[in-house]
Amino acid sequence: MKKSIVAVLLLFITLFATNAAASGHEQVAQQTHAIEHHAAVDSSEKAVAHDKGVWELLKSFYKTTGLYAFTTPQEGMVNGEGEPVNAFHQTWGRVIMIGITLLLFYLAIAKGFEPLLLLPIGFGGLLANIPFANMTADHGFLGVIYNAGIANEFFPLLIFMGVGAMTDFGPMLANPKTALLGGAAQFGIFGTLVGAAALSQFTPAFDFSLQDCAAISIIGGADGPTSIFIATKLAPDLLGAIAVAAYSYMALVPVIQPPIMKALTSKEERVIVMKQQRKVHKLEKLFLPLIVLGLSILLLPESTPLIGAFTFGNFAKESGVVDRLSDTMQNSLINIVTILLGLGVGSKLAAEKFLVGDTLGILILGLVAFAVGTAAGVLMAKLMNRLSSEPINPLIGAAGVSAVPMAARVVNKVGMEEKPGNILLMHAMGPNVAGVIGSAVAAGVLISIFN
Repeated sequence: MKKSIVAVLLLFITLFATNAAASGHEQVAQQTHAIEHHAAVDSSEKAVAHDKGVWELLKSFYKTTGLYAFTTPQEGMVNGEGEPVNAFHQTWGRVIMIGITLLLFYLAIAKGFEPLLLLPIGFGGLLANIPFANMTADHGFLGVIYNAGIANEFFPLLIFMGVGAMTDFGPMLANPKTALLGGAAQFGIFGTLVGAAALSQFTPAFDFSLQDCAAISIIGGADGPTSIFIATKLAPDLLGAIAVAAYSYMALVPVIQPPIMKALTSKEERVIVMKQQRKVHKLEKLFLPLIVLGLSILLLPESTPLIGAFTFGNFAKESGVVDRLSDTMQNSLINIVTILLGLGVGSKLAAEKFLVGDTLGILILGLVAFAVGTAAGVLMAKLMNRLSSEPINPLIGAAGVSAVPMAARVVNKVGMEEKPGNILLMHAMGPNVAGVIGSAVAAGVLISIFN
């Protein structure tokens, strides 16, 4: 019996080994055949390449260069996102966009206008206009960054967290009525929204939807992260133009605001000296972010992503027990995110995205929104000065836009020019900080209405 079992096992092992050997031989034969096939193909290609000659090879190489792409548009060309690119955008469009990115470099480096943002945005735009590289595709360098943090609105929230960690609510708490100026400056947003909608409705010059108008009008708040946040939600196709317009106008605050401030105020008003502010208790600063967040939750939940990130950063700073976290948010985190945000926004500066008729409309409407916001803040400050028992310099109303702290510095500079020694910086920081919250609230209102 045992001999029979052993014999069966030996027979089974023999059959298995034979089959395995046959299979192995077959695989080896297939691999050998494949290698011979590839070798034959390579030989054929080499033969073809050899047959082309040196001149033909040089011509083939030339057709892969950027110089050829800039000068010879191709039919059926698509960008990294699979969208068709016409002949103009393949050639002169790219050249123009590269010129625009060089202009952004000039503003950032030579003029010092928002270099931390304009430089990465400009470089992202430069990379987005390189032919053949397809950096804006989903798997491309810029496409990966865009999808990782801008398409899902993540990077603007991280920026807001860092801004919150850097913000001091003390000036606003010391003089709470200046918060009204931050609210008044948001009039530019809603005023421009109505104006843009009317222009689109009654003139052929503009063809924006209500969502587009809402996203464009937020430029009046002079708040880059908020502009990107709302554009991603309401008008993603216009993101590049809106972001560039918002950051450009923020960078041009020292140029745009002073003429408006001087035109709306008299010499007597600009030299008004304001009363020194009281000292704010630490508990006031600690509870304020929680109160702001609580009001947002109750009244405008759509704004809580922005308000929540902002108040978290500020609460961590004012708590005084997580200095490492606060320091990270103020420095390392916001620096890293600023790089990624700038490059991601720059990916939308490809010629076929930016050089369209809508962009000019966005730049004009955005400038109107910013100017109206500045004017509304100054006029509100003039009114408050008339009604208040304590003097209020109307110039501080211009700081109601949320370009922190540049708008407050501009107010201080204009005030010092009129009356040397009249320091308005801390008085202007109140409406300036209120403007940050005001623009986030305005964004929440617009999203609630139009999303």
